[in-house]
Amino acid sequence: MSRFKLTLEYDGSAFHGWQLLKGHSSVQGKIMDACREVFKTDKFELYGSGRTDAGVHALGQVAHLDVATKLSTTQMRYKLNDNLPASISIISIDEVDLKFHARYDAIARSYVYQIATRKTAFGKKYAYWIKDDLNVVDMQAAADMLVGMKDFRSFGDKDSETKSTIVEVTSVEVYREGDSIIVHVVGSHFLWKMVRRMVGVLIEVGRGNITASKLRSFFEQHSDEPAKLTVPPSGLYLEHVYYPGDKINDKPISLLYIR
Repeated sequence: MSRFKLTLEYDGSAFHGWQLLKGHSSVQGKIMDACREVFKTDKFELYGSGRTDAGVHALGQVAHLDVATKLSTTQMRYKLNDNLPASISIISIDEVDLKFHARYDAIARSYVYQIATRKTAFGKKYAYWIKDDLNVVDMQAAADMLVGMKDFRSFGDKDSETKSTIVEVTSVEVYREGDSIIVHVVGSHFLWKMVRRMVGVLIEVGRGNITASKLRSFFEQHSDEPAKLTVPPSGLYLEHVYYPGDKINDKPISLLYIR
């Protein structure tokens, strides 16, 4: 067996998330189907860096694959992509040490969320249209309050299996690009639905419905309010997964901005 690091992108619109789930179409499941076809065996293991929810996209998801093969990494990429739907694309494959683990070796992850400020004929599956005029300056001031090692219990989900709700968020930036508002978040890891709830809170700040003191209270005691503000998965993208030695970029990579 050799271990390979896969970097991939996908349109999550048609999938029930990354994780293999019986009775549902998943990104992991489609890649495993492609592996069976290419390697002509069931003797392989595929692990992702983390789950993405139904409808969430990825620009740089990472997985590791354990398989015995004589194919070069270039041949593997071509053959796997030929057997994957158009909505999933493997960007690169690199052979790595058997000790490498896509999930446990990750030191940080970044997400981007795209908000459309006008109705768009093409972006419904890839952005969240907000009709109200949002105050980006206020949103950035609130975003700064989300940075640091904090208890994000109010932004998690009570049904999550995660034991600790302490998360280190290293950067939250809000950008206006054309007719888009982009929220870029970098952190050590994220609780289930945490980023979508952070964005939901920032949107309400931009509307003038949540004050700085109100936002501060979400960290002082548990509140169900962020859960009620969870934004749709359509605008969320897993942007990048970082490993030891990687330079963490606090700027978002280019998206298909709505102009």
